[in-house]
Amino acid sequence: MERTAPPPAASDAPAPEAPAPDAPVPDARFPDTAGLLDGMPRQRERRATDVAGTPVTPPATAAPDTGFRVPRLQRLLPTPTGTPFTFVYGAVLAVVSLVAARLDPAVVHTLHQGSSTDVAHLVRMPVLVLVASALWIAGGILSPYALALLFVLTALERRIGGVRTAGVFLLGHIGATLATEVPVGLAVLAGRLPASSLHRLDYGVSFGVAASLGALAGLLGPWLRWPLLALFGWVLVTDLIAFTDPLTDWGHPIALTIGVATWPLVRRRAPVAGG
Repeated sequence: MERTAPPPAASDAPAPEAPAPDAPVPDARFPDTAGLLDGMPRQRERRATDVAGTPVTPPATAAPDTGFRVPRLQRLLPTPTGTPFTFVYGAVLAVVSLVAARLDPAVVHTLHQGSSTDVAHLVRMPVLVLVASALWIAGGILSPYALALLFVLTALERRIGGVRTAGVFLLGHIGATLATEVPVGLAVLAGRLPASSLHRLDYGVSFGVAASLGALAGLLGPWLRWPLLALFGWVLVTDLIAFTDPLTDWGHPIALTIGVATWPLVRRRAPVAGG
């Protein structure tokens, strides 16, 4: 007779119930949340350390944007990468000025005469004197035209590039020189001026600076363009009234007009600020 094994005795402890699908799972890292009621928002305070115990630095709060921007100084000054033409040209002018300051004044005067863009030199070696005359700053490296060259060419080159800035500068330098010297040569041929007028001293960067300022004004907003042109024009008119150097004083407004005439060209490269 076979004996049947008795069924296993039922345990008095109730069987564990399976968690509901929507029930929250307690997090072992935060045991204090195990007793929270279901549906209660769980707001955990930010710990000073992470799970591994490494201190946690709270993120820095960004300062509110007020909309005010202070222009950086490096944007006003030339740099080798941002404005290579102005930087290199300014460095060359600085070296020439420093060397000239250590030379004998008689030697410097001879160099000025050799690079003068008068009629006699323009007839014999026009390219050489047009380039050499642009290496001198009348009044030295701390003259107003030296400072104007630094800031005007930097601002212009940042908007239209180095090649176009060099083109505007040379156009004003060469155009204003020829516009003032050619009439002198014709007047000497007609007998209205003495032959000594063919050897007048003429050098410097002022014509190129005036043309560059005129071109830069076309890229500024009206609120800055017209006051700038009015102020510079008033200075030029004052020089004409003084009549100390007629050819040079007439060359500056001519160069400014050349710069203003380049507005359609420079505006194709850079939009008008505020326009």
